[in-house]
Amino acid sequence: MTRETDLPPGFRLIILDETESTSDEVKRHARDGAEEGLVIMARSQTSGRGRRGRQWSSPPGNLYFSLLLRPECPVTEASQLSFVAAVALLEASAALLPPHSQLDLKWPNDLLLFDAKVAGLLLEAEGSGAEHPDFVVLGIGVNLVSHPEDTPYPTTDFAASAAAGITPEDMLQSFCRYFLRQVSLWVDEGFEPVRRNWLTHARGKGNDITVRVGNKQITGEFVDLDRDGALLLMTPDGDRQRITAGDVFFGSENTDAAGH
Repeated sequence: MTRETDLPPGFRLIILDETESTSDEVKRHARDGAEEGLVIMARSQTSGRGRRGRQWSSPPGNLYFSLLLRPECPVTEASQLSFVAAVALLEASAALLPPHSQLDLKWPNDLLLFDAKVAGLLLEAEGSGAEHPDFVVLGIGVNLVSHPEDTPYPTTDFAASAAAGITPEDMLQSFCRYFLRQVSLWVDEGFEPVRRNWLTHARGKGNDITVRVGNKQITGEFVDLDRDGALLLMTPDGDRQRITAGDVFFGSENTDAAGH
């Protein structure tokens, strides 16, 4: 069903009790010509997914939604929207959480609350072979009242961090407001101010981290994020590594379990 909410102008919300995947729902609407700004939110998902097709645990009570975007730019630039959304997600969460809450961004697409994953996002582009995407779907999941336990990295939820009572609608409204600000900055000034904002909140910046890329692990100092959103590491032997995909781990986190 379609419901009117306090979302900013330009957004249209459909709320479903249950679906396999909100991103798949948005894609179906996009292929039928839906306009930018369509948001589909579900109370629960049966086949929610994260990066690389990994399952995203989606029980009732948390926020699961996908947003349709139709950026007029090359695919390479459209990928920058994941960083635009990550900064907006952090700011939207900070607006609802207690002032002492420690929020950080983990490359490439996670939001951390007190060093534990509380939200993630997935950006998917679809096109007919042209340089410009036909559309982009931004999928976001936020742990509001529960979180998965069997993960190779720490996880948490808002309620577990003294922030009970935040509803999916509260979080969605906050995100949309902050996303509009960040996407306007990106459109007007390009990726550089977004990149700087992202780095301001980046977990591990200036410290040694480990990145698992396939079956290989690379350890080095997290020195920067380049203009394409790639992670730049300086290894102990002085090599500068540019990483476009991988799983980041800090300190004693279990890198052996990554990707399962």
